[in-house]
Amino acid sequence: MTETIQKPLRKGEQTRAAILGAALEMASREGLEGLTIGVLADRMDMSKSGVFAHFGSREDLQIDVLRLYNHQFEQEVFYPSIREPRGLPRLQSLFRRWVDRVSLEIASGCIYISGAVEYDDRPGPIRDHLVDMVDSWQRALHRAAQQAIDEHHLKSDTDPKQLVFEMYGLVLALHHDARFIRSPGSVKRAHAGFERLITSVQTTKT
Repeated sequence: MTETIQKPLRKGEQTRAAILGAALEMASREGLEGLTIGVLADRMDMSKSGVFAHFGSREDLQIDVLRLYNHQFEQEVFYPSIREPRGLPRLQSLFRRWVDRVSLEIASGCIYISGAVEYDDRPGPIRDHLVDMVDSWQRALHRAAQQAIDEHHLKSDTDPKQLVFEMYGLVLALHHDARFIRSPGSVKRAHAGFERLITSVQTTKT
């Protein structure tokens, strides 16, 4: 994950960005497989050929939607968190901002999670991009967990991979309970689960 500097968009780039924004909204609600050029063209009041002029194929559009989603995730979760002090404060920020984003996506859906369901057994470029993005996020969490150990905020025998695995489990449970069974208080329970997890591996002095 590397931060990029945004430059002003030209008219063609603005149109492409508007199409991508609409496509991301559609994909969040209906899944990447529910994203079609025809429906997107109707929504944008454009011809199919006009949409295709910006994207070579439906698959290219889907991959660019993934990239946009990943970019937004980094801007909202990753980059603000790495400005926090190394160690437990950074790890806590990563989880808190992650939960905040997932809680806002309850009405639409998290593409990382829904995409994993759609493409778990469908090999190809879209699945490869999804895996790369999720793997990059997990590596960032692993680094933060290891730094918390190195800073002596967490016990020296803490397994960072296990810690991240359980953090992921809390977010998946949050998404399931809040979006699927609409259980009230799911966000609060996710935070409580994380605090209990951290307490179990935290040193007495931080």
